[in-house]
Amino acid sequence: MSNLSLWERESFYATQDIIIIGGGFMGLWTALSLKQKNNSLRITILEKSITPLGASTRNAGFSCFGSPTEIISDIETLGEEETLEIVRMRFEGIEKIKNTFSAAKIDLDNCGGYELINKDYKYYDQLDEKINWLNSLLKNITEKDKTFVRKDELISEKGLIGFDAMIENTLESGIHSGKLVSALIQKVQASGVSILNGIEVKNWERNLDGIQVYTHQQIRFTANQIMLCTNAFGNTIAPELKITPARGQVIVTSEIPTLKLKGTFHFDEGFYYFRNLDGKILIGGARNEDFEGERTTDITGSDLIKNKLIEFLQKHVDPSYQFTIENHWSGIMGFTENKKPLLTKLDDNVYAVVACNGMGVALTPIMGSKAADMLLLYF
Repeated sequence: MSNLSLWERESFYATQDIIIIGGGFMGLWTALSLKQKNNSLRITILEKSITPLGASTRNAGFSCFGSPTEIISDIETLGEEETLEIVRMRFEGIEKIKNTFSAAKIDLDNCGGYELINKDYKYYDQLDEKINWLNSLLKNITEKDKTFVRKDELISEKGLIGFDAMIENTLESGIHSGKLVSALIQKVQASGVSILNGIEVKNWERNLDGIQVYTHQQIRFTANQIMLCTNAFGNTIAPELKITPARGQVIVTSEIPTLKLKGTFHFDEGFYYFRNLDGKILIGGARNEDFEGERTTDITGSDLIKNKLIEFLQKHVDPSYQFTIENHWSGIMGFTENKKPLLTKLDDNVYAVVACNGMGVALTPIMGSKAADMLLLYF
């Protein structure tokens, strides 16, 4: 863009110490961490949409660090040490959110979480033993003797049917993802970070002036360092990331006056999740019903998954509840093969921090801090 004014060149388009590509949770937490550790840094966030479009404002609003069966599955895949490290980061991320913002600011509802289990679960006959084992592993993280407690008797009290067991975790919360993003934006901008929306990055190249960032809007930016916080969409800029996109679909019912449901709920190793949202039921997931179809960055939802979510409600909530579906949306998550978030170097002074594997709310505060530490090695 050759016709920039002097004022624009020396403000919005001035050479930056760091350009962060992506203005969702990861980009915002990274920027905030950088300014907290070095307030003199000149930082700009480039976000391609008017508001973050991937998953940050399009998730189900869960502040959770993992359900029992999901953690067990991860241990079987990753091993005990690596799984516990990820769980620790999730737990610490949630605590960081609570310490950064008031509950009222982000609609944090400390309602507790529950996992529902049926007898076809492979460890159902060993469930109590598995709970005790997990509690012993998690004690050093949560500082609770019993992170998970079996509460089968609460199933009917919650207005649920068709489940055989329920495990409670009092540390989980519901959260308003839009208000959290908004609060982060306000805090980041107050720290002196510039956020430019509607700017989609195409590629970058290095020259004597630094790293040139080229955009589809024909605007060029210059920085000393770049951090990609683009989650599954990072593949279009840096194909070597090889992040697997995963669409997460959500529906919300009409208000149910007699709704007894209270808490955040998980089923089937976390593939189904639902909660009470202002007297309505919000439910998301079911991508395990069509893994291949949901490996997409297409934000448009599918009737197949929407119907699976509706069928789940019809099967498992009190049949006296009458409701219609008022909202249906999708967000795009990013997954790695090993389910570990990825912080990596792509080129000299070019890095990426992506793929929270469906746990972005909890992981981004910690991964953003780790990304900041990597960038600060330059200064």
